[in-house]
Amino acid sequence: MSYQQASGTEVSPSAGANDQQTQTNMFQVSSHPIALLFLILFKGCALGLYLLGNFFTNNFILIFVLCVLILAVDFWTVKNISGRLLVGLRWWNEVREDGTNEWIFESRDISVPVNASDSRIFWTVLYATPAIWSLLAIVAFFSLKFQWLLIVIIAVILAAANLIGYQRCDKDQKKRWSQLSSEGTSSFVSGMVSGLMNNALTSGVMGRFFSR
Repeated sequence: MSYQQASGTEVSPSAGANDQQTQTNMFQVSSHPIALLFLILFKGCALGLYLLGNFFTNNFILIFVLCVLILAVDFWTVKNISGRLLVGLRWWNEVREDGTNEWIFESRDISVPVNASDSRIFWTVLYATPAIWSLLAIVAFFSLKFQWLLIVIIAVILAAANLIGYQRCDKDQKKRWSQLSSEGTSSFVSGMVSGLMNNALTSGVMGRFFSR
């Protein structure tokens, strides 16, 4: 049995069930479903408030303050919690006494696996967020809504900062893993060569001993 919409298009009841199952599975297969939920929730709230806030209130200052607060909480959460739990990465920037900036990165140990589903969703959301806000910035600019453009600029800056930070952190992680792999290979080769030399010397001495 199938249902029909007003337009006459037939919709199979299994389609909705499949969509619901996909959304459910995303959190069921996650190693940290709460972190995954808030990764999406804060961004959705900020976007929803920006797009739909005018339907509930004409007070731009209220919408501005709430959007900026949500964006700030989302930035802090992604930077300090979501990345550490979902992909095993964390970054921050420190200002030295001479005024220069220093990037500091933390990453999981190579022996600790990461959930493939969590990693895929995390990086997808991380790249999609500044892209969506950038599109909204273009719309606001050409619509001459410059006060709304302030919200979008803040959103783009915060989202881009997290994206750049995690990109650098991921590159640093791969570089360190590559160095560890090279060191491990060198140690293995040197150990194997040393073992062969010891075996050769031992067999030579034993051969001379038994040949007398």
